[in-house]
Amino acid sequence: MTEEPREWPVRTPNVITTEKLTRTYGGDTGILDVDLSVPRGRVFGVVGPNGAGKTTLLSILAGTRAPASGRVRTDGGRILLCPDVPDFEPWLTASEVVALSARMAGADVGPGAVAGALDRVGLAEAADRRNGRFSRGMRQRLGLAAALVCRPDVLILDEPASGLDPQGRVDVLDLITSLRGECTVILASHLLGDVQRVCDDVVLLVRGRVVHQGPVSDIADQGRPAAWHVRVRERADHLAALLAAEGWVTHVSRVEADCVYLEAVDAAAGESGIPRLLAEHGVPLVAMSGHTPDLESMFLSLTNRTAR
Repeated sequence: MTEEPREWPVRTPNVITTEKLTRTYGGDTGILDVDLSVPRGRVFGVVGPNGAGKTTLLSILAGTRAPASGRVRTDGGRILLCPDVPDFEPWLTASEVVALSARMAGADVGPGAVAGALDRVGLAEAADRRNGRFSRGMRQRLGLAAALVCRPDVLILDEPASGLDPQGRVDVLDLITSLRGECTVILASHLLGDVQRVCDDVVLLVRGRVVHQGPVSDIADQGRPAAWHVRVRERADHLAALLAAEGWVTHVSRVEADCVYLEAVDAAAGESGIPRLLAEHGVPLVAMSGHTPDLESMFLSLTNRTAR
């Protein structure tokens, strides 16, 4: 039986908001003064390096952990949390796990809904298999099915693609994308590429504090590379010397006979300065590629900008 598409109630535009949410464990662990606004019906990313406080924040939003101070306001009905690697009684079949999840959540569903949830996550053929022998990826998919069968208003996912092979990761991310508008998805990940692919909005956490919150497009813009590899149709010594004399260049080195690596004070300086310098001195360009910093480097950069 095909379920009717869900209609969101006309309520506040944000399904979850927090005010000065704080819970620390000593040192730099936990979260500090976190203010969030999670838009209804969208995919909301929570990103940060390991230890940034993502899991602590998710557990508070899900109600499995209490904050030391601050407030959480929800306007979204049923909120479900799916951990990074769900753990089920090993003798239960996949169908039994999903059916049990629905009963525990008070969702009135039949066998068709259970089968549909398993099919949606790619486990239809494993419906009657005991989950104890499932791979990590299959258990992650089973956890998603157990959550989806309950028809949550808010689905919180903690590192849903961690440890998956490339195809498994693509499948999980595609499934998350398909949930847009069906429910609000809050996705925590340290993989910025995954977040940029599927999320509409994102909050960046560094050492438990919010560094930025807004549309993913803003993060992509702030995360523009400020370093490049430039390959030219001649020896790169001349180009390296020209770049070293530019005030907007903070570092330059030759990596191959015809290629230099350079860093600029910011993305805009390099994007305008490199083409200008090449044109002014008649240096024949073969290729130029941005060197994207890793996630932690980008976060440190954003932290420094915030402090200035």
